[in-house]
Amino acid sequence: MPVLTGYIASRPIADSRVPQHIQNLVIREYCRQRGLGFNLSATEYAIPHCYLMLEKLVSDLPAFDGIVAYSMFMLPSHSDRRRQLYDRILGTGCSLHAACEDLVLASPEDARRWENILTVQAALQPGSLQSG
Repeated sequence: MPVLTGYIASRPIADSRVPQHIQNLVIREYCRQRGLGFNLSATEYAIPHCYLMLEKLVSDLPAFDGIVAYSMFMLPSHSDRRRQLYDRILGTGCSLHAACEDLVLASPEDARRWENILTVQAALQPGSLQSG
């Protein structure tokens, strides 16, 4: 059974606050429904634009099979930084999951889909994400 490590936020996600215990419940249920193992979540620092915990999780791959984030909207706002993360994750043969959106990033095509979604979100909420 593949085992994923959770990734939750301690700051707003897309201008909404979700308690950490709720984020963990959503991730745990996502994994249960898909027959995936679940390691405890790493919690990102509340500092704006800080991704130290996400970077640590990616650096630890492939010690586990992938990362399951509460939401894809927790990812860095700059598209170049996101693409670097995607490449590093895919380069290990692992995957990135977004529990709220029910999405899996396991291929370059998936990465393009994620970027399309994030680009539309940025167009709908100016200032939420940045290209480049």
